[in-house]
Amino acid sequence: MRTYNEKISIYHGMASTIALNFSNNFFPIFAITILGATNYQVGLISSLPPLMALIMTIPAAILLNRAQKQKKLVAMSVLLARLMFLLIIGIIYMPSPSTHAWLFLGIIAFMSLPNTVANIGWQTLISGLVEESRRGAFFSDRNRLLTIVGLISTLIIGVLMKDASASVTAYQFLFGIAFCFGMLEVFLLMKHEEEPSKTDGSLLKKKTMDWSIFKYKNYVSFLIAALFFNFAWQMAWGIFNIYHVRFVGVTIFWVSMFSVGSMLAQFLSFPLWKKWAEKRSNTLVFVWAAVGMATTPFLTVLSTNVYYIALVQTSSGFFLAGVVLLLFNLLLEQSPDHVRTYCITTYNVLLSIVAFIAPQIGIWLLEQLGVEVAMYINSTLRFLSAGLFFIVYVKFTRKKKVESIS
Repeated sequence: MRTYNEKISIYHGMASTIALNFSNNFFPIFAITILGATNYQVGLISSLPPLMALIMTIPAAILLNRAQKQKKLVAMSVLLARLMFLLIIGIIYMPSPSTHAWLFLGIIAFMSLPNTVANIGWQTLISGLVEESRRGAFFSDRNRLLTIVGLISTLIIGVLMKDASASVTAYQFLFGIAFCFGMLEVFLLMKHEEEPSKTDGSLLKKKTMDWSIFKYKNYVSFLIAALFFNFAWQMAWGIFNIYHVRFVGVTIFWVSMFSVGSMLAQFLSFPLWKKWAEKRSNTLVFVWAAVGMATTPFLTVLSTNVYYIALVQTSSGFFLAGVVLLLFNLLLEQSPDHVRTYCITTYNVLLSIVAFIAPQIGIWLLEQLGVEVAMYINSTLRFLSAGLFFIVYVKFTRKKKVESIS
């Protein structure tokens, strides 16, 4: 039986999923097809948000630590971020078309500031509203339901916008719908029942960082492995976007179908990843997911046939489900309760640095070595990241055995 907050969180997640599916999925094709973005600018679509997040993470943590109720701050941050969709709709009416792509990137960058507060705030908010013993089952169920919503909404986009890839009005319609669901997000966030913070905030107000988190070896080991995995994972995002649009020639319909295939695989596999994680461990099962993710770049460049690419994207969704479910669970699992906000903040700061650098390196490799070699290198790095998580798993297992003996 789900609690009230769990139900509201699921409804909020549904609204958020639709808002992002109607916007973020189509940013790259919009930039290339309508705004005439270069490869470098396409890479910045992935790199700018984490750079802005890096700038905003510490201020976000300070704001969240001082807030008596975090949900209001999170909701207002979402509101500001979703208002940016209206500016994106109006870009095409601005003078000097040669600057439209840069204006778009500027809006994306600014949008990332409130998004950072919202993301960190939601992580800390939900960790306090859902009991640790219920997190695994809750996030598994939540992810499955959100995947259904995302699948249906994306499928509708693909069917209705099948022949509208070059239509400005089509993209404006998509971003307009995203804005409407963004407003629903804000409403549902405010519906959560949150107890005012009982912690004396005087200490938190004085400290912007608690360096003691680096004394927790499990957290540090997870942090190193997770950052390397994210570097390898995010390095290929810009390459995928360019390959799909410039080399494969995908349309809005096929962008939607790729997403639908991936989400369908995620929906079907979430219960499996949950079951395997409960039986084995979050860390070991994440190794399996990371190995699967490593095959995607290599398989993608074997053909430009859209049906084949759709099949590869669908198979990648199976492993992506494991990554989505387990990575956040691992973060919470390895973050001690009394310094959890600092652990999450540090993770997000370092992840922002990685996420800014990784896509740029990916685009540089594409420009220097070609798309195929860049993808092969990325697959290799992803395999190495899986190996690093396996080393972490062995280390955790040995430590538990020593503790049980002692």
